[in-house]
Amino acid sequence: MNPFEKIFNYQVISRLDETGSFALTSQERSWLRTMLEHSASAEAFDSGTLNRLRQLLVDEASTDIREIIVEKAKSRERQVYHPLLRVLRRIIMRREGIRLTYRIKHGGVKTNQSGLPYKLEYSMVKREWYLLWYNTRQHALMSTKLQNVVAVEELEIAADRANVIKDEIVDLLDKRKEQAVIEVNRTYNAELSRILYSFSCFEKTVSYDEESNLYRIHVTCQSDESEFLLSKVRFLGLRVKIVEGEHLKRRMRESAAKALGRYGVGD
Repeated sequence: MNPFEKIFNYQVISRLDETGSFALTSQERSWLRTMLEHSASAEAFDSGTLNRLRQLLVDEASTDIREIIVEKAKSRERQVYHPLLRVLRRIIMRREGIRLTYRIKHGGVKTNQSGLPYKLEYSMVKREWYLLWYNTRQHALMSTKLQNVVAVEELEIAADRANVIKDEIVDLLDKRKEQAVIEVNRTYNAELSRILYSFSCFEKTVSYDEESNLYRIHVTCQSDESEFLLSKVRFLGLRVKIVEGEHLKRRMRESAAKALGRYGVGD
């Protein structure tokens, strides 16, 4: 057995999740203390949280990496952290409304758009933060890039009204959901933790059939995330196979046929 397998073991991680526990290695604590010394930490955390983290990590070792790591030139990439994350997260927790001003795709600005924020999402494909919110004027569920938000203002909203809107949002999201069952090739059962990690950004459950020794991953995703899910399946190759989910199976057949066609197979 790989001596480091327990760090990524699915059963261990599941048991910790059930008890509300989170395991940190000494290396992770040391890394966190080093990162908290970066100037960007003051923007990512409020002063109370930042001070509390520093107090908890005061006995951990910190490594000065400035003199030992040289970063090579690369293409410009967006920062994972966005200044509006903390503001919007607090509004969502308080169950209040918002008034947004944001830039639209083809130019121009939408001003004073009122609504209810529902969730903050990070796109692993586009590497950008999105705000999922309900526009009370248009009666529509919106997804807006945080980098396009010009201004945000908190609005009071009646609790009853907020509950009604949230029920509408849940109904709309349920209609957009796609479900798939992904079967793990028995030959690769030893790599289950790695396979599950590939689907970590999706809502999922795992079932195991003792008689056939088969693991099956039941994945739920939004329709606009299906291509990203397929990219994960393609990356895993022979390790997995989609056994349920007609749309996803059809897209896999189409992409496989195109790939074979490039090499003259099946002509």
